[in-house]
Amino acid sequence: MLLIEAALVLLSLAVALAYPSLGAGWFESLEKRFAQLARGSVPAFILVGCLSLGLRAAFLPIEPIPQPVVHDEFGYLLAADTFAHGRLTNPTHPLWKHFESFNIIQRPTYQSYPQPAQGLLLAAGKVLAGNPFWGVWFSSGLMCAAICWMLQAWMPARWALLGGLIAVLRFGVFGYWANSYWGGALGAIGGALVLGALPRIKRSQRVRDAVVMALGLILLANTRPYEGFVFSVPIAIALFAWIFRKRMLAKNCPALGVALRRVILPASLVLAIATVGMGFYFWRVTGSPFRMPYSVERQTYAIAPYFLWQPLRPRPIYYNSVVEKMYTGEESGDEMAGYNFFRSPVGMFAKLFWSWRFYLGPLLTFPILMLLFTLPYGFSWHDVGGNTRFLLFLLVISVVAIEIECFYAPHYPAPITCVLFALALIAMRHLKGWKCWGKPSGLFLTRAIPVICIAMFVLRTTAGSLHVSLDHYYAPAWYEVGPLDFGRAEIQQKLEQLPGQHLVIVRYEPNHKVFEEWVYNAADIDASRIVWAREMSPSENQGLIRYFSERNVWLLEADEKPPRLMPYTSNMNATQSLSRESVTRSQN
Repeated sequence: MLLIEAALVLLSLAVALAYPSLGAGWFESLEKRFAQLARGSVPAFILVGCLSLGLRAAFLPIEPIPQPVVHDEFGYLLAADTFAHGRLTNPTHPLWKHFESFNIIQRPTYQSYPQPAQGLLLAAGKVLAGNPFWGVWFSSGLMCAAICWMLQAWMPARWALLGGLIAVLRFGVFGYWANSYWGGALGAIGGALVLGALPRIKRSQRVRDAVVMALGLILLANTRPYEGFVFSVPIAIALFAWIFRKRMLAKNCPALGVALRRVILPASLVLAIATVGMGFYFWRVTGSPFRMPYSVERQTYAIAPYFLWQPLRPRPIYYNSVVEKMYTGEESGDEMAGYNFFRSPVGMFAKLFWSWRFYLGPLLTFPILMLLFTLPYGFSWHDVGGNTRFLLFLLVISVVAIEIECFYAPHYPAPITCVLFALALIAMRHLKGWKCWGKPSGLFLTRAIPVICIAMFVLRTTAGSLHVSLDHYYAPAWYEVGPLDFGRAEIQQKLEQLPGQHLVIVRYEPNHKVFEEWVYNAADIDASRIVWAREMSPSENQGLIRYFSERNVWLLEADEKPPRLMPYTSNMNATQSLSRESVTRSQN
């Protein structure tokens, strides 16, 4: 898909040089109507949001409601189930060692360890519409609307609307932000609200803009706290610098008083309430208002640090080999493998490359490269507008922040989504005036970009019928599809069709892939129809079976191809002991 997009970009460049007036009359008529559509700022971003929601709903037959596959998705779904039942967390189960898994903590309470915003979103979808997916669906539409709203504060209305529509095609329908349960859209919304509020506050000092900025900061703190903090600090500095300049220029400081009443106080009040709420949540989950669940997970399981300069942590006690392998192993998918890779020069470059392919791709990179190519001789940094310099600064420090982390996923830098869109649109605006040999080549290229974007979107929607191969990726962009299900959803569906309640004891082989994890449970384990548990020692297994004595007990051999589910019998403990003994002998 990226190669096709790159080919279309090169074709448009060739046409722009040879036939720059191609379709000019049609484009002029369309642009007039588009400008009229963009005049109303509120209708414009509402239109963008509704278009995203409508398209995603319309494509449910070809992109159905997803099944969770990635560890993070199960963790967020646990949080959603907890919140949907009116609880902030769950008590530790007496047999918690059988239920240990990734992206959750078992002690001091049983809960997902990430920040709670994504879980709350999924819980809203579950409570209001019967499925957590509808929370994801709503967040993707809200994200596209928020990006359009942010752009309206930084550029002319028609360019903001164009950016919002491109966001719909790139993020609102396909990709894992709109088709999985592990987030990304909320971080992008938070970044757009914070950055979109800054120019509005400078222009009119309205209370509502200060509240919107505070809400954006709260979203960032509850989705991507580190990346959100790095993103927000320059914006806060810019805001306070502007207030200080008003104080210096105003007589008797009336402007300062207005800024305090309409900006600082409302935002501070909203942030204070949110801070108390977050502290209360941390206290209920971890026992301390100053200790995040993420810190509990790191201290309980991890040896890899979060930042490059930090040393390895002491090796904790592990109660089963799969969890130990995840946090200490060196195979693909294990945490130490990612830690070692992203600390290398190749890994640091990979972060940039993966971010580029997810957020920009050839199409949105093209106007930026053309802008650099067409800059006049003697052009300097001082010739760049103040707004553009500020956006570039935000981008640079966010990239540096990502590079000093030991891990990466495409949603980590989600707060800068709106920044990348703004820079691409600024480049398109400048490219529009470029002439080659006196011909309006730049104007044609600017018009070609949204056309190519629409063409690639149509190709993505028809890829199945056209037999266009799409790559599988654990965090897919719009032109990819998610990871293949390894069989858990199918087994769960079969068990749900059987009468009674079930206990599934999961057996893994020594070469098990940690990415394919089966042991995830609902918030109330004892009340669940299906309970997934790790196989442990024979005596521990018997204790587990006695505890769930009224359930149908199954053994799942997860690494068989296909996975094999069979009734659990008493002699399987002896088989387990013999198999462990044979593995130990072979290793010796």
